[in-house]
Amino acid sequence: MICKGLSVRKLRQITVIGLGLLGSSITLAVSRKIPGTKVAGYSHRASTRAKARKLKVADKVYDSLAESVAEADIVILATPIGVFEEIFEEIAQLLPAGCIVTDVGSTKVMPYRWAAKAFGRDIHYVGSHPIAGSEQRGLEFGRADLFNKALCILTTVKNTNPAALKVLRQFWTKLGCVVEETTPAEHDRILGNISHLPHVTAASLVNATNEKHLKFAGPGFGDTSRIASSAANIWADIFITNSANICRAIDREVKEMLRLKTAINRRDKKQIERLLERARDKRGRLAGREQNNRNSE
Repeated sequence: MICKGLSVRKLRQITVIGLGLLGSSITLAVSRKIPGTKVAGYSHRASTRAKARKLKVADKVYDSLAESVAEADIVILATPIGVFEEIFEEIAQLLPAGCIVTDVGSTKVMPYRWAAKAFGRDIHYVGSHPIAGSEQRGLEFGRADLFNKALCILTTVKNTNPAALKVLRQFWTKLGCVVEETTPAEHDRILGNISHLPHVTAASLVNATNEKHLKFAGPGFGDTSRIASSAANIWADIFITNSANICRAIDREVKEMLRLKTAINRRDKKQIERLLERARDKRGRLAGREQNNRNSE
């Protein structure tokens, strides 16, 4: 059972596995916003561990995964999703009873399946997804304020432990997030559309462009293609673990592109304008919400 009465104020240790941008930002944010809680970090790369110690991103950076999680109240995976299953299996017998395991991954259905296979009833997995970060990589870009006003999606299934869910809601709120809840399947459907498809689009746009022409690219091309600079290994894992939703999203986008292509081919100005105005109006509503969020800060 989870420790009775456990709350953010009573957390003794939080361990973050993976010390890239998100992982180091979590450790820095915990140190600043949850004082009194030991912040532990682990990376499988010795060079990353050395850099983490030099930059003091955690109270203690461990050389051993087993030692890093042995006394943890919460373990957070901030590694590429493709290694979650391996890590779950490796730490399953090392965690103290009642430990909460979560992550910052961009897909959720597969991690829940892996967690269900790896963990017994005394380990509580609840998938988290703080929607924060940038195309920058590396712990040197970690920031304690990265999660301020960021949305964090907590995912739940039928047997999610209510106490673990409550602690994680408190935890992400304390780090500055606005927390929402949904199921793993709904999370993956939504993110397939609004997060994963844009990466497919950006990568395809860049790959479809003659490299000799890039010197003529202006801000519009830069804005549209910016996320194509993201880490390939991380996004390959995301595409693979949410493939069905992403492929459906690609089909919908291709359908819209073909609709616009047909109108352009026919030189149908009214239809072109209707499609562009529809997109402009949707984008305008999004921009309005973004501005309202900035004004509320």
